[in-house]
Amino acid sequence: MARLKIAVAGASGRMGKMLIEAISDAQDAVLAGALDVAGSPALGTDAGATLGKATGVAIAAELAAGLAGADFLIDFTRPEGTLRHLEYCAAHGVKMIIGTTGFDEAGKAAIAAAAAKTAIVFAPNMSVGVNVTLKLLEMAAKNFAHGYDIEIIEAHHRHKVDAPSGTALKMGEVIADTLGRDLNEVGVFAREGVTGERDPSSIGFATIRGGDIVGDHTVMFAGIGERVEISHKSSSRINYAHGSLRAARFLADKSSGLYDMYDVLGLN
Repeated sequence: MARLKIAVAGASGRMGKMLIEAISDAQDAVLAGALDVAGSPALGTDAGATLGKATGVAIAAELAAGLAGADFLIDFTRPEGTLRHLEYCAAHGVKMIIGTTGFDEAGKAAIAAAAAKTAIVFAPNMSVGVNVTLKLLEMAAKNFAHGYDIEIIEAHHRHKVDAPSGTALKMGEVIADTLGRDLNEVGVFAREGVTGERDPSSIGFATIRGGDIVGDHTVMFAGIGERVEISHKSSSRINYAHGSLRAARFLADKSSGLYDMYDVLGLN
């Protein structure tokens, strides 16, 4: 069986290293490229050097060099970097697995447009557990539509630059869509001072940043006399890497189209 030829963006970062390790351990995949930003001290070094693994792949800043032998690019970087990679991948038929968060509407539209030229899995969280949790939230929202206040609490490490997390926003979108609401209208992202009574249709968000927290998300359905909490807690980034590999396997026989992890996992 031919192995999946996968490149990794942000190869010297925390998530990049985890992806390289997961690809190296997978029997059906091979690391075919590694990208990092210009000026990174990792440029030119073996992508597996910090893991004690020789991959034979040097980390590059030039897209043509880093993606020359790749059929897939897994990207968990920043929106501006991902959009540069997107343009190249769409033009050269490289399939993308995008776990980057923090896109504005124009960025999301660019991803959708690129999917006409190459196959893309775009999801705010690649974890299998998180996506099953999203499905559970649909069920909960249907049954807690009235008489329950909904709050989403998320915690991440001190280095995360966007808030709320893409996963927290996705949870809010799933719940709002299930309830027939628009998250842009009912989302409450900050509370301070005298705020007045809580609007029963609102969906609240609370953000915590500190230490090395990989990613914790809890949705609270608070009623009168009872409270139901649905939580997902990540203790390692490896679950995101394994989910990304499942996404690559899903795209193997597709030439174009925009998909998410529900498609990958058959949850739609």
